Amino acid sequence: KKIVKRLKVIEAFLKSGNQPEWMILEVIPVIPPELRPLVPLDGGRFATSDLNDLYRRVINRNNRLKRLMDLKAPEIIIRNEKRMLQEAVDALFDNGRRGRVITGPNNRPLKSLSDTLKGKQGRFRQNLLGKRVDYSGRSVIVVGPYLKLHQCGLPKKMALELFKPFILRKLEERGIASSIKAAKKFVEKERPEVWDILDEVIKEHPVLLNRAPTLHRLGIQAFEPILVEGKAIEIHPLVCTAFNADFDGDQMAVHVPLSMEAQLEAQVLMLSANNILSPSNGAPIAVPTQDMVLGIYYLTKERLATPDHPVRGEGRLFADAEEVRIAYDNEDVDLQARIRLRWKGEILETTVGRTLFNETVPEPLRFVNQELKKKEVTAIVARCMNQLGNEVTVKFLDELKDLGFRYATLSGLSIGIDDMHIPSSKEQLIGSARAQVNEVETQYQDGVITNGERYNKVVDIWAHVTEQIADQMFKELEEGEQGGEFNPIFMMADSGARGSKQQIRQLAGMRGLMAKPSGEIIETPITSNFREGLTVLEYFTSTHGARKGLADTALKTADSGYLTRR
Repeated sequence: KKIVKRLKVIEAFLKSGNQPEWMILEVIPVIPPELRPLVPLDGGRFATSDLNDLYRRVINRNNRLKRLMDLKAPEIIIRNEKRMLQEAVDALFDNGRRGRVITGPNNRPLKSLSDTLKGKQGRFRQNLLGKRVDYSGRSVIVVGPYLKLHQCGLPKKMALELFKPFILRKLEERGIASSIKAAKKFVEKERPEVWDILDEVIKEHPVLLNRAPTLHRLGIQAFEPILVEGKAIEIHPLVCTAFNADFDGDQMAVHVPLSMEAQLEAQVLMLSANNILSPSNGAPIAVPTQDMVLGIYYLTKERLATPDHPVRGEGRLFADAEEVRIAYDNEDVDLQARIRLRWKGEILETTVGRTLFNETVPEPLRFVNQELKKKEVTAIVARCMNQLGNEVTVKFLDELKDLGFRYATLSGLSIGIDDMHIPSSKEQLIGSARAQVNEVETQYQDGVITNGERYNKVVDIWAHVTEQIADQMFKELEEGEQGGEFNPIFMMADSGARGSKQQIRQLAGMRGLMAKPSGEIIETPITSNFREGLTVLEYFTSTHGARKGLADTALKTADSGYLTRR
């Protein structure tokens, strides 16, 4: 394949009517010294660019060849010198393409002209496509639950530095400072007038926030800055999904759009409130997650009264939502009590919480009368977006956020060790499974089945038991829910806030079968769960999976990054 390619080039060369002897270089252009700098180090020595070394070799050999030819040296010496000159020129243009790689001190291959252009660190990708900019800063992010969707908290110190030129100009225009130099002094001393002017400058001037890696266009969005104390950038909880950000120490970069045009584009195209939908599938991406989902779920859940757990106000009839609100504020009814409510001339069976929830729902979408999990909340937001447009949705989202956080706080949900209910029939199920396994082993010893069949049967038995125990556990949890006992762990998974059935199974059911690094399943399962604790052998068995997970994560990131680039 390669040779065919090169033949094509040769054919084209012949057709073009060029002469081969014209292809020999007689002069070599030298790139400007700025691109191959000589940097003085502190010890009086100099650090030089590799290109200087390569050029020096060419010059030295060329001069030596000149001298030898003047001295009429023997043919063999001149031929050798010519070969060395050719090698030096080759290395200058592309080191290591032909012959051996020329290394500098400490055995590092020298960077030739084509290496300077090539690859991620080359001229194109490093300096032409990616540049460093002024008017930018970065800091750790924290959550700003009180922000509106289009706002972000910007540390005062950072804003002062970012908007410095704007402030200096205003100070001089107002005659507060006599010259730019005086204005600079003002800003450095952080006089009170400076803060007032900063407030003015920042109004209606959006800033861009970006979190690396920027994997889709929502990785950079525009916000209206709100000045905050401290040194951390505050971001709105609903935009975290788009940035894939969390608050375990992530950092974000801030950029200031300078020209009027750039500011306008940021306001219109990049403002977070205008980017509620994901560009990949058109579904809303700024939707409540985690705590907010949990709060809304808790609010719209229903609890039926049982002899052990009476529910205040169950079965009462209310004339309108206002009455429900008053009764709840006076603690006459419980949040999850089932009540009857008059709504648009008919009587609805609903709960106190759902009535309160509908106060925030836009008029055309009422009455939402169901238990809301993450999927349902997303669906309501999508419907709002489709029917009522962007502005209403943004307002609704902010209200959902406040509502979710508020009731998640009021619910006081937390995880305790007793919330992991180990199913009562677990021991008995495992016992019967062991008996079945022993039976299979006996069949194998008697030669009735092969080793392969034995292995498959054993794995099947254990997989089946793990499922049974998990089902039993969820059944008992759901019975508890019906009996008016809310289980926080179950609620977190059921609402879609955090955790999954898989994880609850490992906490309170049985961890089940593990795989070896090679991918085959180890036939002795882990019969314990995290609440009971694992034996040493079980712990060792489970490390395979953990290690594989870590290795996969590291390798996958690199692969997918390269795939995206291609």
